[in-house]
Amino acid sequence: MQTSRFSAALPHGRLGRFTGAIILALGLLGCSQQPSQKVTSRTDSSLSEPDVKIVDYQLVSCQHIWAFDDVAATGNPLYWLRTIDCGVRLSPADARAEARRWPLDDWQSAFKQAVLLNNGNVTPVERRQYLSRLDGYSYDYPASVRPLMMLWREGQGSLLQLSEERTRYAHLQESSDGQLDALRQHQIVLKNELAITRRKLDTLTDIERRLSSRRSPDAADTSSHGNEKNSAADNSSQDDANP
Repeated sequence: MQTSRFSAALPHGRLGRFTGAIILALGLLGCSQQPSQKVTSRTDSSLSEPDVKIVDYQLVSCQHIWAFDDVAATGNPLYWLRTIDCGVRLSPADARAEARRWPLDDWQSAFKQAVLLNNGNVTPVERRQYLSRLDGYSYDYPASVRPLMMLWREGQGSLLQLSEERTRYAHLQESSDGQLDALRQHQIVLKNELAITRRKLDTLTDIERRLSSRRSPDAADTSSHGNEKNSAADNSSQDDANP
């Protein structure tokens, strides 16, 4: 049996679980199709293996795979593996168009629609909607298909969680960008205020320098007049002392 693209896309850990689920599903399918046998002797050690024929749908073309709706097909996990493989081969537009052809009146149609929509570029809201519809048929799944259904459902839940994490990251990124932009604007305002303050300080420094340069001649003149007065007083004293 060829490995499907869906199985190849799974991580290694999940691929092992997926393979185990398929083996379990095939075993359950074999048990469901095994004819009842009477045990002739409890001491008989030669037990023959049950003759079980399981149809492999890998050779069915993707064009015709969706038309199968009988119990023998929908109860076979290999059929659903083929539908999953064919679903990822469709374009998103074709997948949505095919999904609209299936009414939601039983679990088989709901699962086909979900498999198709999974490749139809669905939004998280749409994914939750078709998963909710599938959950409504959870008691109708045959035992042979239930492990595959549960594992597929778990993968869809992981996709939803990834989408939520991406949305949360986008919101955080947007908030961070907004805060950075606000900090840049505040920095520009502070730079402008600092430039204005520096111009004011330069103006005050220039005014003080001019005032200082004006005071210096006045002080020199005052000192000169004071010396002349002192000289005149000394001369007057000498004249009085010599009549």
